[in-house]
Formats: sequence, C-alpha cells, structure tokens
Amino acid sequence: MPQPKQDRAIRTRHTILMAAATVFEERGYQAATISEILTTANVTKGALYFHFKSKEQLAQGVLAGQDQNLTVPPQPCKTQELIDTAMLHAHRLQTDPLVRAGVRLTLDQRADGLDRTAPFHHWTTIVTNLLTQAQQQGELLPHVNPQETAQILVGAFAGIQAMSQATTNYQNLPTTITALLKHTLPTITHPATLTTLNLTPNITHLTHGTNSTEIDDDTENTGDTAAKDTADQLTKDTEYTGNTSTNKDTLTAATH
Repeated sequence: MPQPKQDRAIRTRHTILMAAATVFEERGYQAATISEILTTANVTKGALYFHFKSKEQLAQGVLAGQDQNLTVPPQPCKTQELIDTAMLHAHRLQTDPLVRAGVRLTLDQRADGLDRTAPFHHWTTIVTNLLTQAQQQGELLPHVNPQETAQILVGAFAGIQAMSQATTNYQNLPTTITALLKHTLPTITHPATLTTLNLTPNITHLTHGTNSTEIDDDTENTGDTAAKDTADQLTKDTEYTGNTSTNKDTLTAATH
C-alpha cells in the first residue's frame, strides 16, 4: 500500500495530467502553455516540474494515457475481440477526457517537435496480433495479410475519429465505426465467422471486464436482435464481396 506521501504524489501527477489533457484538447499542442496547465491544475510550478520536465513530457504522458484501461475480456473468436476493442475505444473517446486529448495530440499535424508515432505503432501492433490469432484459428480469408490489414484498419479508424470529432464531437463515432466494420469485415473474414459476429457489444460488460456476449436479462432480446441483424447484414455483404475475395486471390497469384 502506498505511503501517504507517495499517494499524494500519485494524485498530484494525475491532477496535472488531467489538466494537461484539458488544455491540449482545447488548444492543441502548439498553442497550449505550461502556465495554462498550471492554472487548470491549481498546482505549483515546482510540483509540475517534479513530475514532468517539459511540455513535451506532459504531451507524451497524455499520449500514453489514452491506451490505459483498453483491455477487453478475451473472446474465443478473435475477430469479435477486435470489434470489442474498437467499440470500447469509441466509448472511451465519448466519456474520457484523457483519451480525447490523447487522440487530439496523435492526430495534431501542427504538433511540431512532438513524436506522435507511438500510438499508431501501438494500435497497429494490437490489431496485427488479433488478426494473426484470428488467421491461425481459420477466421480470416486466405488472402489476408494481418500486418497490412492492420495498417489499413488503423488508418481508416484514425480518419473516422477525426471526422467524427469535427462533425459531431464524437457523438456518431460508434455508428461510423460500425459502418466501417460492415464494409471491411466481409472482405477479410470467413463467411462462417461473419455469422457469429456482434457489432453492438454490451459496453457495460466491456468496461467491467466481463464477456461482451453476455446479455443482462433486461436487454437479452435487444442484444440478440442486434447480433442477428449484424450477422444478416454481414452475410448479405459477403454475397457481393465473396467473388471479389476470390478474384483478389487470383490477382495475387498472378502477380507473384
């Protein structure tokens, strides 16, 4: 158990980090100042510099903070676990100022001198690992390259986040992510797997560390209907994209 002095230091660091997140989200990296962060945090300059030596270190702390508490319950189907991870991140963007600020910094092209590569590498690694496991379990179509597909998904996800923030302050993010997955999953996922996927996982279960396929008694019918609608739509999409996948296999063979 932390000693009182250590506990106070942990709280102070968190207060400073949340203040920095607020200022970075509102002002961006270039316009944000240490003075604004000090005022928002209501701490002394000495306390801030004890934990963070510069504005860049503060920004890196915020960037790292967006990936905290992102673990979802393991799923037998790794494609479903990928969906759950994306939807949990969307939920946290709507509810967690540290995540919003981290994403703002990650996508801030005016943040001169700030290394913004770590979040992209981290997300690409997460998605690559899940897709690799999905491939090993026979969930993906033969032509899928997990690393290449992960880069495409992360890039598309980043673009959708930026558009959602600009147009609706993230309010439509779950809907647009669902649309992205409906368009992309049929091109990489085996039809037998598509019929089992749920694009509307129970966020309460994800945030409390329980399996997303579990449904409360009060929401069981709603959850089952949503899952069935998702499976039906994805299966219909596969009827169109299935030939495209076959053609891609042929094209790949012809170009090697």
